[in-house]
Amino acid sequence: MTSNTRVVVIGAGLAGARLARRLGELGTPALLVGEEEHAPYNRVLLADVLAGRYAPEVISLPAPERLVRARVTRIDREDRAVHCHDGSLIAYDTLVLATGSNPVLPPLRGLLTADRRELPEGVHAFRTMDDCLGLAKAVREGMRAVVIGGGLLGVSAARALASRGAQVVLAQQAERLMERQLDPSASRLVHRHLTGLGVEVHTETRVRGVRTLGGVVRSVEMADGYALDTDLVVLACGVHPRVGLAHEAGLAVHKGVLVDDELRTSDPHIRAIGDCTQYAGTVYGLAAPALEQADVLAELIASEAGGAGDPAARYTGTRSLTRLTLAGRDVLDLAAFGETDPRPGDDVVQLADATRGTYRKVVVREDRLVGGVLVGELGTVGALARAWETAEPLPADGAPLLHLITNDGGS
Repeated sequence: MTSNTRVVVIGAGLAGARLARRLGELGTPALLVGEEEHAPYNRVLLADVLAGRYAPEVISLPAPERLVRARVTRIDREDRAVHCHDGSLIAYDTLVLATGSNPVLPPLRGLLTADRRELPEGVHAFRTMDDCLGLAKAVREGMRAVVIGGGLLGVSAARALASRGAQVVLAQQAERLMERQLDPSASRLVHRHLTGLGVEVHTETRVRGVRTLGGVVRSVEMADGYALDTDLVVLACGVHPRVGLAHEAGLAVHKGVLVDDELRTSDPHIRAIGDCTQYAGTVYGLAAPALEQADVLAELIASEAGGAGDPAARYTGTRSLTRLTLAGRDVLDLAAFGETDPRPGDDVVQLADATRGTYRKVVVREDRLVGGVLVGELGTVGALARAWETAEPLPADGAPLLHLITNDGGS
């Protein structure tokens, strides 16, 4: 089977689905090719599905007009066609790679079976809806679970499993939780919150391997030789851009697929957006940049097709904010943006309330807000984020900044 389509988008995640929807609104329909059997969904909310807060259908994205479920195996740049696993071909004039990212599988002893493809029973990655549903089916109250990785994903997974009644151990190699987003004070509050949910948190701890019996995980082996019995292991060690198709097609790839400010790859007929891309040396791997890239590219492609798009649209990078809600008996909200570690000469304003478990910190360089960390009662996050995003000079007396930090409105 061969079909001819002007715009083909490979990947039906957040970025691909957003692009297809925006193109449809601009009068330039696109064919979305996704390999997952599920309808497109918001991957950011998978932990809430695992925790039982949302049913899978609640996090579904608006259905695209044209969606093909197929796994693309090769890009033929000369003939401008993509080859699918079922033997079908899809021709394109403009191809967009929105292939996302794959979970990092750490080099642990016993992690993969002899064929190097299948994880042992009881060991789960946490990236897709199938991963989430598999975990939800496996977890039972009282079950022992080890989460490897204490970043944003690992903290979310540990919280979700604890809410399902599992006995959770979180093993983090770094010295604190979410070290990429949070400063030590904020990280301690997250640590305290997880401990309050019954999670046993170990930082500066390296897992060396997993031990199985009959192909089923039985324990994890720590670097000091100690074996920790477990029924379930969750790998939350980060992600890396999914660039296999691009690399095999001969596109310029470094960590991600290299793109310019028009999201164009080294082939003028192929664009790329989302987690698989690298722009100006940065691989974002976050939802906000992916959505912003999709919106910019929709304007460009629609204008090139003679539609209602803006030909002057350009992607210039994203100033993204990380936000996470940890639910349990008590809800803990946190947000981090910009540079949270001050440089020499920066001004730092901090407010902490140990009783209420709240913490607010902003970093000011010269007369501009350059970053902040907020934990608990995030009424100020909207106003602070806007002050950071606009990068406008702050008044010299500092009073408005103090008002932003202490005011509970504006979110």
